Amino acid sequence: MALDPKARGLLDMVYRVGAPRFHELDVHQARRASEKLMFAFRPDAPPVASVTEVPMPRTDGSALMARLYRPLQAAAGEMLPLLVFYHGGGWCVGDVPSYDVVCRELANGAGCAVLSVEYRLAPEHPFPAAYEDALLAPTWAIEHADLLEIDPERVALGGDSAGGNLLLAVALAWRTRTGLPALRYLAAIYPCTEIHSTRPSREAYGDGYFLDRESLRWFFERYLPNGESEDWRASPMRADSLAGLPPMTLVTAGCDPLTDDCLAFAERMVSEGGVVRHHAYGGMVHGFFTLGGYFPQANAAVAQVAADLAEALATQ
Repeated sequence: MALDPKARGLLDMVYRVGAPRFHELDVHQARRASEKLMFAFRPDAPPVASVTEVPMPRTDGSALMARLYRPLQAAAGEMLPLLVFYHGGGWCVGDVPSYDVVCRELANGAGCAVLSVEYRLAPEHPFPAAYEDALLAPTWAIEHADLLEIDPERVALGGDSAGGNLLLAVALAWRTRTGLPALRYLAAIYPCTEIHSTRPSREAYGDGYFLDRESLRWFFERYLPNGESEDWRASPMRADSLAGLPPMTLVTAGCDPLTDDCLAFAERMVSEGGVVRHHAYGGMVHGFFTLGGYFPQANAAVAQVAADLAEALATQ
């Protein structure tokens, strides 16, 4: 698939002569580079009704932090549906501030509260720390629904890339949880569905399309230092069954090494009784979703995901 001209322009900036590749950076440099890119190319932040920092206690006494957004149109005391959102960044980079704008947009567009989760990052906290935090967030939110002013029967999970991987793993685990309402919907933006793959897009877009194969390896080695790549919590495609997952919106980018893995997951999910609504953005590269200050397609994708969530989370 041919690159969109604006995607080519972005890649020319990323791969400018003499600039180090992502996998040549240390983790602190990588985090700074990711933050700079996100802040440079995100759209302006829209107003919302409120933004609240939410600490959720872990069993070891530490706190998992999250940021709760209530949409601009929400009335005081209104019990809203909730989207629990997990940011991308290969489980090693990315943070809640970098995703502030997109979470505001999703809150306003979907008419729901958004809880953006600051899960622990590798290599300081390797697998399964991020997964454990990802599972804690909706559990705690539902158990404290009155405090958060959210409807525990209308909870969705969303996220991009590594965040999409986490939401799929949490959704798989949720099927066997007792005493908690079922999840209503999933919004997965180019999720990493499995660590090791030989599908064609991994090779076709593995060099020079932003998410290089060396960058993937850089992420995988830090997140999974003990080689847990076949664990379904790291590779949701390895789960014995995908039956019983909530309906899902899937966003893919045409020039993304993960695209074929995403499509294979969706195809299997449908074959096992699931429902998937797929939105493909041709010519886009991995990571475009949050760069709405540069890509008009990003704004269209965010609006589409928000519309899907609004429909799925409507009172029934």
